[in-house]
Amino acid sequence: MYGVNMRCLAARVNYKTLIIICALFTLVMVLLWNRCSSDRAGPFPRSLSGPERRAAASESDLARLQSEEASPQEQQKAPPIAGGFNKAPGLKYEEIDCLINDEHTVKGRREGNEVFLPFSWVEKYFEVYGKIAQYDGYDRFEFSHSYSKVYTQRAPYHPDGVFMSFEGYNVEVRDRVKCISGVEGVPLSTQWGPQGYFYPIQIAQYGLSHYSKNLTEKPPHVEVYETAEEKDRASRSAEWTVPKGCSLSTVSDRAKFTSVKQFIAPDNTEGISLQLGNTRDFIISFDLKFITNGSVSVVLETTEKNQLFTVHYVSNNQLIAFKDRDIYYGIGPRTSWSTLTRDLVTDLRKGVGLSNTKAVKQTKIMPKRVVRLVAKGRGFLDNVTISATAHMAAFFAASNWLVRNQDERGGWPIMVTRKLGEGFKSLDPGWYSAMAQGQAISTLVRAYLLTKDHAFLSSALRATAPYKLPSEQRGVKAVFMNRHDWYEEYPTSPSSFVLNGFMYSLIGLYDLKETAGEKLGKEARVLYERGMESLKAMLPLYDTGSGTIYDLRHFMLGTAPNLARWDYHTTHINQLQLLSTIDESPIFKEFVKRWKSYLRGGRAKHN
Repeated sequence: MYGVNMRCLAARVNYKTLIIICALFTLVMVLLWNRCSSDRAGPFPRSLSGPERRAAASESDLARLQSEEASPQEQQKAPPIAGGFNKAPGLKYEEIDCLINDEHTVKGRREGNEVFLPFSWVEKYFEVYGKIAQYDGYDRFEFSHSYSKVYTQRAPYHPDGVFMSFEGYNVEVRDRVKCISGVEGVPLSTQWGPQGYFYPIQIAQYGLSHYSKNLTEKPPHVEVYETAEEKDRASRSAEWTVPKGCSLSTVSDRAKFTSVKQFIAPDNTEGISLQLGNTRDFIISFDLKFITNGSVSVVLETTEKNQLFTVHYVSNNQLIAFKDRDIYYGIGPRTSWSTLTRDLVTDLRKGVGLSNTKAVKQTKIMPKRVVRLVAKGRGFLDNVTISATAHMAAFFAASNWLVRNQDERGGWPIMVTRKLGEGFKSLDPGWYSAMAQGQAISTLVRAYLLTKDHAFLSSALRATAPYKLPSEQRGVKAVFMNRHDWYEEYPTSPSSFVLNGFMYSLIGLYDLKETAGEKLGKEARVLYERGMESLKAMLPLYDTGSGTIYDLRHFMLGTAPNLARWDYHTTHINQLQLLSTIDESPIFKEFVKRWKSYLRGGRAKHN
């Protein structure tokens, strides 16, 4: 009996031990499972689609802004981050309410003593930027304190060289450019009015950007389709189609000292046509002279379901029109020989996006193939080409416009009302801008250095006149604290002292004084030296300790400071970098270094 009892006791003990072992095993498995799950969790909520959309929108907006200023910050490739932050074993994320300034609550996540706030809130609260990017199969979050880029300065600066970083500007694609005028060959702005007007700053930037691209890009590929010369026919056979009732012949032109194509194609016919078939490039150029009213049209196959669109260049003064799949640009009478050069991508997209608002409507349509050229009326054609770029044609279109449209006071009046802000009197149409004067001078100086045509230099010399007159006398000069001469981008009352426009005006004066020589350039030299003295004295007024200020309205009006956006901040830096190569004063390099640090979150020391 005793033996039986002992065996039963042993069985009960073994049964309890087995239960305990199983319970411990289950507990260990649960703990391990929770730890693995915690390790796989990321440090941010997955609902970050908002910041991603915001980052994408920011990049889209900056393509336009750069229009005016510097390009968005380029992304740098770096090794991927595979894991999250270091975490204590077994810790899990849990939701937590975050009280912001005793005013409102946002949902955050807590991991032990660490709290994570949604980036969609961080982005708006601190005005910072970030997005999720993927490298080599890994997702990572990329954070940036700013969005704009400082360019490496080409040292030293020369009046015949690249203008700042303008090789990166694409003025014609800005949504506030209505189109490139067929008559004038320069952009028409809608920045401050949907009707469109010629804005000298934009026109000068158009010229300077193409000049700079010409210096920094390879020579373009050019395809020649027609020269009317006998010697060219062996290498190329132009495919002309001449319908019934039309005629096409090769004649000698005394003015051009060459053979040209003469065409007669009544308006009620299909017109004479030249097959092109170019799928590579979209800048078309040809020499043209009309005897009667006429048109030259270009048929394009597009990405819009391969539909054909036609861009018509018509001998009238209509700006632009769009109907069905036909786009019309007036190019003026063209009764004497001239060269018409058009960017078919821009002309197509501006036509399709035509609207009655300030901004051109966005469109995805693009040309795929230049199908053919069609001429109607009576006239002459020569030198039909298609190329990848035609930068110098755009540059001289801007330079010649500036010469033709300078008024008797030496300025380029801006024919639109401008209200800078509350507290400033409106600028009525006809006001001058020191920034326009300076950038126009920089354009004209380069045209003179290329051609040695004194018309360009004379125009640049006359452009200094508004620098000497105060705003109440239709000039651009202001005086800060009765001491420092300043050249106003906006000659407002009271004065506004916009920094970037002032520095552009100084660069123009420098270009002129260096090019015109000691005697002709004396006036520009005096104006430049006075302006540089003012800049060195007043530069600290534009430093906030974490960024820069656009103007001095807070001083002149007693309002809150007008902080510079990051693209204007980097423009300030790029301008100072340029000036530091032509003036050895240490203040420029010191400010460049400090202002660069602000782009990465640097701040001035507090007390």
